[in-house]
Amino acid sequence: MQTSSLHSEVGSGVRPPSTDRTAIEKQVQQLGDWFHNINLLGVPTAPNHFLGDFPTIKWQHIAGALPQDLSGAVVLDIGCNGGFYSIELKRRGAKRVLGIDVDERYLNQARFATRTLGFEVEFERRSVYQVGEIPGQFDYVLFMGVFYHLRYPVYALDQVVRKIKPEGRLVFQSMLRGAGDVKPWQENYQFWETEPFRSPAYPCMYFVEHMYANDQTNWWIPNRAAAEAVLRSSGLEILDHPEAETWICRPSEVMRDSEYILDLELDGRL
Repeated sequence: MQTSSLHSEVGSGVRPPSTDRTAIEKQVQQLGDWFHNINLLGVPTAPNHFLGDFPTIKWQHIAGALPQDLSGAVVLDIGCNGGFYSIELKRRGAKRVLGIDVDERYLNQARFATRTLGFEVEFERRSVYQVGEIPGQFDYVLFMGVFYHLRYPVYALDQVVRKIKPEGRLVFQSMLRGAGDVKPWQENYQFWETEPFRSPAYPCMYFVEHMYANDQTNWWIPNRAAAEAVLRSSGLEILDHPEAETWICRPSEVMRDSEYILDLELDGRL
């Protein structure tokens, strides 16, 4: 997931010279297959998406959990893909939105989409493992549709946590498989107590050795209990669960003795 070069671009905030539907359709096709279906002045970018009108169908459930007015907010969209969520938060008045992704095709799509719609958004080719190199912290960090694509997901999440302002919010979304039940568990079990591991509701992450859904980047897929346990383990407090795969969190116990959990772990002092 390393990148050879960083590439950033800021939209002009002005629509392109032509808003002709035919010209937009041609450019959409030239930019390759889109995963985000975005309405570009009447031109859908992925009208035949296998998930339907995606990500709109997901955003409809999440939108109400975020403020309608984001004036002054700075936003980081990790794994921004074609820019749908970056656009939606910019629509709400966010002062600055930075989208990062490792796929240059998606970044080019996002740049075109924001220019076409007249929004000023920044995009960089950057891995989630490199978020620590981004200066400053953010009011809202979107970490959506990325976790299960990572070989080292918890390491990545612990890095992401450091980019959230103390009063900020994390919007976390992951594909889930297995049981959707959540139940209380003891904080500790003795060595010979193995029964909890037989329960489908015990926090579990499924490891994909080869591919799932024809995608070799699907590595670790949690059940619901594991997703919530991992968030809490990274020092986050779950505030809302607006739809099955999405949680709104805030930093709660992300530091111990003025140091982040990740730094303590990497130094062998956690």
